Amino acid sequence: MAKSDKNEKNERNVESITNRDVDFAKWYTDIVTKAELADYTSIRGCVALRPYGYALWENIQKNLDQRLKETGHENVYLPMFIPESLLQKEKDHVEGFAPEVAWVTAGGSEPLTERLCVRPTSETLFCELYAGIIHSYRDLPKLYNQWCSVVRWEKTTRPFLRTLEFLWQEGHTAHETEDEAEAEAVRILEIYSQLCESALAMPVIKGQKTEKERFAGAKTTYTIEALMHDGKALQAGTTHNFGDGFARAFGIQYTDRGNQLRYVSQSSWGVSTRLIGGIIMTHGDDNGLVLPPGIAPTQVMIIPVAQHKEGVLEAARQLRDRLALVCRVALDDSDKTPGWKFSEHEMKGIPIRLEFGPRDMENQQAVLARRDTGEKRTVALERLEDEVSALLAEIRASMYQKALDNQRRKTFTASTLAEFEAILRDNTGFIQAMWCGDQACEDLIKEKTAATSRCLPFEGEAVGDRCVCCGRPAKHMVYWGKAY
Repeated sequence: MAKSDKNEKNERNVESITNRDVDFAKWYTDIVTKAELADYTSIRGCVALRPYGYALWENIQKNLDQRLKETGHENVYLPMFIPESLLQKEKDHVEGFAPEVAWVTAGGSEPLTERLCVRPTSETLFCELYAGIIHSYRDLPKLYNQWCSVVRWEKTTRPFLRTLEFLWQEGHTAHETEDEAEAEAVRILEIYSQLCESALAMPVIKGQKTEKERFAGAKTTYTIEALMHDGKALQAGTTHNFGDGFARAFGIQYTDRGNQLRYVSQSSWGVSTRLIGGIIMTHGDDNGLVLPPGIAPTQVMIIPVAQHKEGVLEAARQLRDRLALVCRVALDDSDKTPGWKFSEHEMKGIPIRLEFGPRDMENQQAVLARRDTGEKRTVALERLEDEVSALLAEIRASMYQKALDNQRRKTFTASTLAEFEAILRDNTGFIQAMWCGDQACEDLIKEKTAATSRCLPFEGEAVGDRCVCCGRPAKHMVYWGKAY
């Protein structure tokens, strides 16, 4: 194929993605469909995860599942249906989820004597289980985790970020004391933070939710908040300390070490396929996905150049077999042109493209091209495994730093509501501002700016001593922002 034809095909493939800075929402959905992560279905608000999108979730799942098992957690599976009477046992929980609950009212042609809720989350089911299997302090702690799907009847949906049904994990633990439940909630938040920052190259702010934003039925809710390229916040994961509130509602008691009957204390926590949306919006560019090496289904794609020439394909396959020992590698030996392959795998965000042709074979070298920066380097084949391993680590560090720079560049401070509003007129990002702790001020900020409290950060200095809204003495420094 002539060079001009190859360039035309490359350009056509790239132009099929909306410019990120022109229409961020359209850019996002273009990537979801054109990078073959997911497709829309005939069911409103539900998507079909394609193999590439599901492979991303599998790698996130494997990474987190290993971290959880290393800390003593066990996987279980509970039913997807919850009887209405069971759900009603925890009033605050029901009220918090009531608008989002989907109900089953008939089985076949027969109406049900009791409605069944399709789980929006599984606290009530775990409480029923724990009430039956926990009797003594010797049965504690229970560190259970479930990988499943849940249903929430959202009014507005977007692939990965908010769909009627989505995949997630939900941990539910039971402990002897509230201090242990609190420690568990904080420990899991740290695991979530490590997952995001290490495997996803996505920096997060760790903190506590305000009373208004905490999970229904929880005493305390903790969160990790990430900032997307467009300056909007993404709640990437939450953990909750329930104290003994659910235990009292469901009668989960145990005999303690002094032979006294006590209620257990519990925690709950979860992350979901929303993380895939976070990866897209943190790292993607106008050419498509940019995947962190830690969770990329393919970390290195080998593109043979002039593969019809003698020995090229055979040598490329040998390189694939060598690299398979140190990374996830694939070989594209299809009959598409090299230029088309470059564009296609760039769209899918594969961290490293390895180019190999007759001249490379003769010189015992290969060309490595980075997806995140476009930089190319020529490496000797005798050092290929070491070079690839080092480059993958370098890419992860570079992607994390770029995202962190974006977060810092789009974090502002405000000392008055007028200043707060002025910042949001011209910018989108995190706003650090002091708060008196009164929900009326929190509500007024949301009403006037559409920004919500994201968290009371674990780390971060005060940016004043007066509430940004009312001017009274402040109790907390808060990260605020518009969010997905």
